[in-house]
Amino acid sequence: MSSVPATGLPAPALLTTPLTALHRALGARMVPFAGYDMPVQYPAGVIAEHRHTRNAAGLFDVSHMGQIRLDGPQAAAALESLVPVDVVGLKAGQQRYGFFTNEAGGILDDLMIVRPPEADDCGDLLLVVNAACKAADLAHLQSHIGSRCSVSPLPDRALLALQGPRAVDVLQALNPTVSELRFMQGRALDLAGARCFITRSGYTGEDGFEISVPGAQCEALARTLLSDGRVQAIGLGARDTLRLEAGMCLYGHDIDTQTSPIEAGLQWAIQKVRRPSGERAGGYLGAERISRELASGVTRKRVGLLGQERAPVREGSTLHDVHGVEIGRVTSGTLGPTVNQPVAMAWLITAHAEPGSQVYAEVRGKRLPMSVAAMPFTPHRYQR
Repeated sequence: MSSVPATGLPAPALLTTPLTALHRALGARMVPFAGYDMPVQYPAGVIAEHRHTRNAAGLFDVSHMGQIRLDGPQAAAALESLVPVDVVGLKAGQQRYGFFTNEAGGILDDLMIVRPPEADDCGDLLLVVNAACKAADLAHLQSHIGSRCSVSPLPDRALLALQGPRAVDVLQALNPTVSELRFMQGRALDLAGARCFITRSGYTGEDGFEISVPGAQCEALARTLLSDGRVQAIGLGARDTLRLEAGMCLYGHDIDTQTSPIEAGLQWAIQKVRRPSGERAGGYLGAERISRELASGVTRKRVGLLGQERAPVREGSTLHDVHGVEIGRVTSGTLGPTVNQPVAMAWLITAHAEPGSQVYAEVRGKRLPMSVAAMPFTPHRYQR
């Protein structure tokens, strides 16, 4: 297959992470993802990797994600002009989920925000953003708040995620202090000779940790973790099935620049202090629309769907009511290995979005019955 696209120019070379050689040594099938050469699965396969993460500990290379540090006494207040969440109120060592919004109230990206207990290599605030958005996010930050605080990418840091019920046991063997962290807390700790910043969080619904580590020490740490028999390497395929069962959005699929946080069911991430009548209400891009939707509701919603037949329903499938009228579209879908049933996320007209409502997905000329279901599809197991 030619690497020269229709433009006549050579295709851009894929970026790599510090673990690319290790992935290949482990027999990974590599695929392009967000401009990177990434492992989609290992020889055991997606279902086995998914189940291992649910039952033991899975190691994910998420070094393609963007890490950005903000520094300065105004960093938190400045960031609040770009996100509708409480950053000023973040306590030292606390992490919070958030999203950048645009002038129209759509979502530019979702991200994690943490205030390290002490400013170190990760700054006064550490942000983790999506790989496909990180260049745009960095430019967005620099153009809007670069005069109020220092905005610095951290390309020399890698990111690992260790997820699953045995993750804490594995990390405790390297540093017992890890067990002191609760869900959505973070601190700098040494692991296998590397100074890391660790948060107790993740993208699977399981207890677990995300580990920011200097890139030069990433492979040594990964090999140490994989030497523990409870740990297996996990690829992008299982990462997607795990997050979908956990009811977590994938940016660019379930949420995007055209969808608001309220439509997406993410109003839980907008704290009272940032809502209308709150102490620091508004003041961020798109606040007018989001405030209006908080008060008056929306015409469509992100929902979960459970299939009533065995065939999985994939992204892009249209959804119809009992009369055949189109009422929505599937944004993510798979056969959930844990729930052993087709699961999906979709946008639906609000009138059809109540749990238990019956809809029909168009799949290869057939209408497959699905029911609206509360998410997550499998219970979260965070250690609060």
